[in-house]
Amino acid sequence: MTEKHDELPIERSEDSSKGRYFLRLDGAEAELTYSRAGDDTIIIDHTYVPDALRGRAIGDALVRRAVEDARAEKRTIVPLCPFARSRIARHPEWQDVLKR
Repeated sequence: MTEKHDELPIERSEDSSKGRYFLRLDGAEAELTYSRAGDDTIIIDHTYVPDALRGRAIGDALVRRAVEDARAEKRTIVPLCPFARSRIARHPEWQDVLKR
């Protein structure tokens, strides 16, 4: 079963050096974590989707939300996390936020 990305209740928390996107669903929590590198760059370092939530495109939704927020906030992304890097590589329309 796949979820519609725009219907997922993804939340975000951020402080001066780190941030995370997370989703609590069916008693489980998925997350994408990042570090801030100055005011205009985030480094995605980890994405985790528990077994109970796999197969529902939740990891994709977390990366998509990070890309959308980066674009809206005029930030760039360095995707150190292999999952985030592979998702962004598969979506040419997301690559405008990559740090060059």
